[in-house]
Amino acid sequence: MKKRAQAAMEFLMTYGWAILVVLIAIGALAYFGVLDPGKFLPNRCSLPAGIACLDYLVEDFGPGNGEVSATLKNSLGYDTATVILTASGCTSASPTQPTFRNGEQRTFTASGCTVTSGQKYSGQINVTYTNADTGLTHKMQGSIIVRV
Repeated sequence: MKKRAQAAMEFLMTYGWAILVVLIAIGALAYFGVLDPGKFLPNRCSLPAGIACLDYLVEDFGPGNGEVSATLKNSLGYDTATVILTASGCTSASPTQPTFRNGEQRTFTASGCTVTSGQKYSGQINVTYTNADTGLTHKMQGSIIVRV
């Protein structure tokens, strides 16, 4: 009876040490950032239908002096009188743009952003526009994920 118990204990101890070594290796990889899921997320910029985000860039020019730029295309089917882009973490919106014609594309920039070089910027972007025909103001919310 004792020999069977000893064999079972040796079996459990061997697998226990192996599992412990694997857990320590995974912990070390996670600690040093090898397993950081943020590194594997793709860059993207998305807005609801009507205004397309064609290209985007986030730059860091110093503490609290970053910029979020997005090239937008008007696919609403009508012209807009004003367009303003705001982004989370930014203190100032893009300057108000005049008529943004249907099918036209422009680059809008929000400044005063708190971003860090080498890190991922994940935030919300808002596009506020006024319908040139009706004068009604609309707001679209989207998201942007990009490495600074």
